[in-house]
Amino acid sequence: MNKLLKRLIVLLVYKIDWRKLFLILTIVTTVGIVLQISLLPFPLSTWLHSPMIRITSAKDFSNSLHLSLRHGKHWPLHQISIPVSLNSPSVLNKRVHSVERKRRRRKKREEEFQIPASPPPPPRSPPTPLQRYVWSLSPKEALLYAKKELKNATFFGNGSDLYAPIFKNVSNFQRSYELMELILKVYVYPDGRPPIFHEPHLSGIYASEGWFMKLLEGNRQFVTRNPEMAHLFYLPYSARQLQQALYVQGSHNLAPLSLFIRDYVNLLAAKYPFWNRTRGADHFLVACHDWGPYTLKAHKELVENSIKAVCNADLSEGIFKAGKDVSLPETTIRVPRKPLRNIGGGMRVSQRPILAFFAGNMHGRVRPLLLQHWHNKDESMRIYGPLPHRVSKQISYIQHMKSSKFCLCPMGYEVNSPRIVEAIYYECVPVIIADNFVPPFDDVLDWSAFSVTVAEEDIPKLKEILEAIPLKRYLKMLQNLKMLQRHFFWNSRPIKYDLFHMILHSIWHSRLNQIQIPD
Repeated sequence: MNKLLKRLIVLLVYKIDWRKLFLILTIVTTVGIVLQISLLPFPLSTWLHSPMIRITSAKDFSNSLHLSLRHGKHWPLHQISIPVSLNSPSVLNKRVHSVERKRRRRKKREEEFQIPASPPPPPRSPPTPLQRYVWSLSPKEALLYAKKELKNATFFGNGSDLYAPIFKNVSNFQRSYELMELILKVYVYPDGRPPIFHEPHLSGIYASEGWFMKLLEGNRQFVTRNPEMAHLFYLPYSARQLQQALYVQGSHNLAPLSLFIRDYVNLLAAKYPFWNRTRGADHFLVACHDWGPYTLKAHKELVENSIKAVCNADLSEGIFKAGKDVSLPETTIRVPRKPLRNIGGGMRVSQRPILAFFAGNMHGRVRPLLLQHWHNKDESMRIYGPLPHRVSKQISYIQHMKSSKFCLCPMGYEVNSPRIVEAIYYECVPVIIADNFVPPFDDVLDWSAFSVTVAEEDIPKLKEILEAIPLKRYLKMLQNLKMLQRHFFWNSRPIKYDLFHMILHSIWHSRLNQIQIPD
């Protein structure tokens, strides 16, 4: 027995190649594991991450197998540590459905902040003889031609689809608009990196600058890639993005923003010849942030010569210049995919119990004064700070506007207010309370036809002023307001006379005003 044992030990120690044996065993083990996993009804990760289920009976086992087959591939990884009792399978269903609902809501929010792609433009028709003639002119000659044509504009009949009562001179506007469509070419500087440049901000109260940037940069009719053919040059930055990127919170120091814009313009002047040809007179910017005008102060030519389309159109600051600069509408966009949501639907005049309505934060010099004189003083004057929750539960902010005859639009920190456009959208005659404010498109629109302007010092007499407006005149103003709405609409693909075109036209019109016809 001992001899057999000794021989076996010698055989194992000296005759067997242990390296080969270990390799063979490793291969056999690995193949066995792979085969076992491949025979599982679901991937291994499903079994590892499935909820822990306690089985106490054959019935429980049957139910657990049913749950695995039904829900196994849908179990989210972040739910793996939660034990679920099979005696209450509804708990598992609720958690799965809750996660799915959250995923759908998140996807919906992401989709809301994406603008649908514009359909391709219709094919171009062959150019007319007039188009060929105008296109043969140099930019300077084309502007001079437009200036002469505009000077000789005559009254037209009822063939236009424009509503004359809301315009100062509808014939002049229509002819100027036609010339813009015929002639205008804009060069968009490609310089500058996102997020400050070429990255539009499409929601909130500063959305005007972002929507204009997006729609212009995607436009084929007015944008040219050849700067030698351009009549205007666009500085494609966002004042809102500039503030978010460079402003140090709480510092009250705008110098870094102003110096950044100065350096950007100096870079363009050094790289291209176009700024120096006119000292910036044919360049324009579009800025809706309250600080927009103040960020230009470090560059003298930018302030004095360029065309500034800004929401903060304050004559008292010495930066905005009436006749040269453009008052940009401040539009509140909550859902960029549906910028026209809730528009219209104002109540009939006989069903509007509220004479005047305002609700908002108490900043600036005017709003506290408004609250002091009219809050809880008169049932027909619904003047609040932030709209109280107990009130908004009964009637929302938008329904307040649609149920009011007049909507007060007092200035905030600056003269501009998004309530002006909100009042237009919700068919409530706007009452502008902001001294030194130039309302949007004041160069072409007759604001007295659809709005009321009240001096800040007349706030104590506000009700008296509004009640003195005859019903006949009020009804006419309300009708004019409804006809005005189309000119303040953002569309994912611009439509004639809409807000994009109105802004562009005011910039074009400002450029024409600079042109002098030689004697």
